[in-house]
Amino acid sequence: MSDSIGNMAINKSHSGEDVDKKCIFCLIANDQDEEAEILKKDDELVCFRDTKPGATHHYLVVSRTHINNCKTLQADRIPLVERMEEMGRRILKKNKVSDLNDVRMGFHVPPFSSVPHLHLHALAPATTMNSRSQLRYGPQSCWFIPVSPTVTCLLSSKFSSK
Repeated sequence: MSDSIGNMAINKSHSGEDVDKKCIFCLIANDQDEEAEILKKDDELVCFRDTKPGATHHYLVVSRTHINNCKTLQADRIPLVERMEEMGRRILKKNKVSDLNDVRMGFHVPPFSSVPHLHLHALAPATTMNSRSQLRYGPQSCWFIPVSPTVTCLLSSKFSSK
C-alpha cells in the first residue's frame, strides 16, 4: 500500500506505519540499506553508528515510522521519545560506556537537522568532545535539544499546536 504526498512517496512498513521510501533513515530502519550496521533493533526502533561521529561513541536511534523531526512531535509521542532514550542508554552500556552521566542525548532542532527523520543522538563521553562537536551537541548549542527539555516542550505544547 502506498500514497503520494507531494514529492514524498509513502509506503507502509511491516508494522503498517508510514515510511518514506526516499528517506535514508526509513530505508535503514526497515532493513532496506545493506551498508548500515544495525547495532540494536526492535519492532519500533533501530540503532546504528553515526557516519560522522561527534564523540568516541556516537549512535543514532531512529523510529521505523517516518516522523520528520522533534518539532513535529505531539505529546502522545512522549513514550516514543522515552523509548528512544532507553535504547540509546542500552547501546552505550553495551559498548562499555562506564559513566552514563557523561553523555549527551537529544535531537537537532530544525533547520539544523541533516536528515529530515526523527533521530536521537547518543554521544559519549561528552567531556572529551572536540570544540566542533561541542558546538553541535554541547549544552550551549542552540541547535541541539536534550531529551528532558524535549519532553517538557511536548507537555507544554511548545513544539506544535494542533
